[in-house]
Amino acid sequence: ELQLKGSGKTPYSRFGDGRAVLRSSVREFLCSEAMHWLGVPTSRAATLTVVDDGVPRDMFYDGRMKMERGAVVLRVAPSWFRFGSFEILAKNKELEELKQLADFILTNSFPGISETGQSGYLAMFAEVVDRTADMIARWSVVGFAHGVMNTDNMSIKSITIDYGPFGFIDEYNPKFIPNHSDDMGRYDLENQVNIGLWNLDKLAEALKPLLDADKHKQFEMILQGYGEKYQEYQMNLYRAKLGLLGKSDSDEVLIGLLLDTMETTEADFTQTFRDLSELSLDDLKEAKIPESAWGLHQCLKSKQIKEFLKLYVEKIENDKIDDENRMMSMQKTNPRYILRNWIAQKAIEMAEEDDFSEVQFLQEILRNPFRTNPAAEEKGYAGKPPGWSKRIAVSCSS
Repeated sequence: ELQLKGSGKTPYSRFGDGRAVLRSSVREFLCSEAMHWLGVPTSRAATLTVVDDGVPRDMFYDGRMKMERGAVVLRVAPSWFRFGSFEILAKNKELEELKQLADFILTNSFPGISETGQSGYLAMFAEVVDRTADMIARWSVVGFAHGVMNTDNMSIKSITIDYGPFGFIDEYNPKFIPNHSDDMGRYDLENQVNIGLWNLDKLAEALKPLLDADKHKQFEMILQGYGEKYQEYQMNLYRAKLGLLGKSDSDEVLIGLLLDTMETTEADFTQTFRDLSELSLDDLKEAKIPESAWGLHQCLKSKQIKEFLKLYVEKIENDKIDDENRMMSMQKTNPRYILRNWIAQKAIEMAEEDDFSEVQFLQEILRNPFRTNPAAEEKGYAGKPPGWSKRIAVSCSS
């Protein structure tokens, strides 16, 4: 399905004007493609069009309204129905329309489900719960946080949609908040999984009118499995990031130790994993971490990193994992480049001056995020974020 974002009012615009500014449009255009190539379920961006007329926006909701350049993004997704699509019908007690919508989505978006009617709705809900757990787990292991996870921004196909004030973390911080407007930290990094569950519960409430009352408890039973599914998906993804084969009870301890060390030392999340993929087991065994491996090198500020390296090397050796194969597989899993806010900001500033060369360059880089690119290296896109990057703030304003 195709959808235009920023083209103007629709029946669903509520109090908004249905417009979008260039800065947020560039971010969505680039990030949706970046996420796709990182292996995260997502909508895609087909085109980005700049419009001549301005769009009034109060970026930080502080009374300083200004005119900004407008833009329209043509987005592609298998479906644009959201959890909120069900919620609004249930809330308004439009039960016939709710059933029509559920039947339509069950038939067209879940062809693998053979059941129909009430059994079909439960099977569809179970699949949405499973896929949503997988999607948010994939967000977590690339350090991505969605800034506005309300029911209108949760896809029934469990793909990432509506890139507003998102963010990729630099230094590992579970309390990272991507949205400048999120004063309470509702959508911080570590709470994304819980907010996913909250949204799924709202979807269950919206579907309940379609089922007999004695079947409502089945929604609760399905939801009870969400946390375990998320943990399993996340652990398997982290195992791949560390080049581990098979499963072991000690894996969770190992991964937790690394994350705790990164948090304590404020080490860069993406770069630390990439450094582990580019250093040999011999170097890791001796804790020979060059300054060029700036993510892992930051971890040396804590004694915990030596404990992690010792356990990690022992794990690789005991499992008889070939080191060259380990490094190759990890480099295909841990990106060299992500769409950090400061990198996107440079492209936005150039685009606002009608120079889209950096947008096009980033589009190419993010299409191959695991492969070292000399031009990207020269621009410092795999280097430490500049100091000014911490002053960048993004909000719900689009």
